This record gives sequence, C-alpha cells and structure tokens, in this order.
Amino acid sequence: MPATVEIPKERWTAAIRQVTLGATAAEGGTRTRQVTVGGQTTLPYLFFEGNIPNPPVIAIEIQDSAPTDWSPVLLKAWGDVVTDPAAWAKKAEELGADAIVLRLRGGTAAQAAATIKAVLKATGLPIVVRGPGQADADNELLVAVAEAASGERLALGLCEDKNYRTIVAGALAHGHLVLASSPIDVNLAKQLNILISDMRLPLDRVLMDPTTGALGYGLEYTYSVMERLRLAALTGDGMTQQPMICFVGEESWRQKESRAAQGVPAEWGDIEKRAIAWEIVTATALLEAGADIVVLRHPRTVEMIRGTINKLMAH
Repeated sequence: MPATVEIPKERWTAAIRQVTLGATAAEGGTRTRQVTVGGQTTLPYLFFEGNIPNPPVIAIEIQDSAPTDWSPVLLKAWGDVVTDPAAWAKKAEELGADAIVLRLRGGTAAQAAATIKAVLKATGLPIVVRGPGQADADNELLVAVAEAASGERLALGLCEDKNYRTIVAGALAHGHLVLASSPIDVNLAKQLNILISDMRLPLDRVLMDPTTGALGYGLEYTYSVMERLRLAALTGDGMTQQPMICFVGEESWRQKESRAAQGVPAEWGDIEKRAIAWEIVTATALLEAGADIVVLRHPRTVEMIRGTINKLMAH
C-alpha cells in the first residue's frame, strides 16, 4: 500500500465580514442585482481549510468625462462611449462587469448628482463612486452623490484619515457604504476602520482599500500587506476583517511600461499586448493576495480575469 500523506491544515478562528453592494427594488433601490463579497474562513483559495462563499468581483472603471490622461490603447478599446458616462456604464455591463466604479474628476455638486442619476438609469449593476482625490472636492461631490442616490447602497470613497467624517456621515444619512483607504500599512488600515466604526457606521458597510502597487511598482509589498491583513482577520482581529478592493487598472495603466510606445527596448514588444499583460498580471497577483474586488480598465483584461477567477474558484 502506498503511504498516505495528510495535508496539514490551519484552524482559523474568525472570518471575513460579508459586505453587500447595491440595493434592489425590494430594498428601496433600483439595482437589478447585488454583489456580496467576503465571508471567507480561510486564506485565498485554500478550500481544504475553510469556506469561500463568494467569488471575487470584477468592477470596471468609468469616468464622468472623457479621460485626458489615459493611454491611447485604452481609449481605442472603449471608443466614443468615454464621452458619455451613462453609455460607458451600459457598455461595461455588456462586457461582463459585476459592478461599476464611477470616477468623478471634478465639476460641481449638481453635475455629480446628475451624472450618478444618469449612470443609475443606464445600468442595473451596483456602483462605487470615487471623488477626484482632493479632500474638499471629495466631500462636496460625494455628499451630493449620496443624496441623489439615496437608498441605492453605493460605495463612496475614498475615505482617508483627513476626510472620512463627511463621507461617512453622507453614507449614514442615505444608506450607503464607504471605501476606507490607507497607504499600504496594516496598522493604518486598522486605525481608519476603527475611526469609521466609532461614527456608528456598521462594519458590514465598509470596504477596505489597502492601496495597490502595480507590477514592478510595489506589487510585492502590497501583496505582503494584504496577506498580513488577512492573517490578522482570520485570527480574530475584528478591525481587519473587511473585504478588500484593489484599483488595479488605475495603477497598472499609469506606469511607463503601459504607456511608452516609443524610445523603449525592442524586447518590450507591442505596446497593446504589454499594457494589457501588465494589468492582467497585477490583477492576478492581487486576487491571490486576497482581493475581493478588482477594478479594471481594459475589456480584454476583464475577459482574462474572469477566466482566472473561474479557475481559482473551481474545486
């Protein structure tokens, strides 16, 4: 008889919180579907050690106006829909997105409110809304969005230590979630979750953005921090048990390897293949680190990462 080998198993004592994005008509919203992430009782894809009830989610990033800083490769892939956020959201849903990330680049509160209403009408998917990235502008625009989409269970962000109060207050008042964003550090991520919880926002309405490094630009450090967050969560640290969202597309497509077509070594190859591969590799690594939501930009990446998720979840 051949010898049998018993696979050693960890005995985790806790679980990742489940967070649901989007509200259906029965819940006072207009979404035709929801997404639920989290709930794991083991490290990523170790099905023999615990449960992984919800697969990772693919979100596609759209913007409130045609991007002026995007690679021509991306703009070519999307075509004219980049000038109309509602049409862009509809196209993203057709291409297989589970959720939409709407990035507000500026404008007035009234414009932000009008944009979210148009996007909500164009798609039935759950929606994440990000502000321009400056505290005052984020506060003004996200509060307007929260009010205009009251009851839709959006996720609003980014909540950082300098501006979380206003965004959390808007989420509390209008039934939304928030994105807690901290700069690639376990303790900072935990501290921000504590501050948000202290405002009485239930932790099942908080997604955690640990900040994402792209391939060649801090990816391994991001992986390490995400892994440590997940280990802390599974061993009982209640303030690290939030599902994680990673803005893969934003980080991948701003690197020179995804943008430079001229003046680079011939070995780098075709710019389109190279840039898409950069996003695919970054997304794959972060999924294996524990990402619950990956936010992508290129349609081809969406297709490839969907296949990757299906393979990872097969057991």
